Amino acid sequence: MGKGRFEAFSDGVIAILITIMVLEMHVPTGETLAALAPVLPVFLSYVLSFVYLGIYWNNHHHMLHTVRRVNGAMLWANLHLLFWLSLIPFTTGWMGESHWASLPTAAYGIVLLMAALAYYLLQQTIIAAQGPESLLARAVGGDWKGKASPLFYVAAILAAFWSPRVSQGLYVAVALLWLVPDRRIERLIGAANPD
Repeated sequence: MGKGRFEAFSDGVIAILITIMVLEMHVPTGETLAALAPVLPVFLSYVLSFVYLGIYWNNHHHMLHTVRRVNGAMLWANLHLLFWLSLIPFTTGWMGESHWASLPTAAYGIVLLMAALAYYLLQQTIIAAQGPESLLARAVGGDWKGKASPLFYVAAILAAFWSPRVSQGLYVAVALLWLVPDRRIERLIGAANPD
């Protein structure tokens, strides 16, 4: 099976998730800067989630450049990832509307943790299908960011119950860690296809 529909479906789902999040933000009543104060937590939660979805889209895009053929296991692993990403708008809204209360902040972290584990599962499913010498296996290598991120998420989930601000700081730290795109896949593709 080719990968065109696989990529297009994933791109479409992520685009819809971003659209859902922005539609959930309500225009403040009033025309002063003070009128923005009640919606600021919602806006900041949206910005963080937009960055996270952008990071997933970017890395997913790069990862799929290494795929030659798609099999059923990859399709299901990808749907598993998209399921967890689809919960980001809900937890984003809950966290923002509650002004970063403990339980919604922890729930946001649980969704991020599960999305990270689902991404890892998809990555390993692709490597298993293409072999240990595949382009993706060589590009991923030790993948220290992929291994460190779930630890940060677990710490943030636990921290949410005594300091949601610490928890949010950890979520921002992980996003910053991933904000710079990983060039390993680009370098390997470039070396394999010099034009």
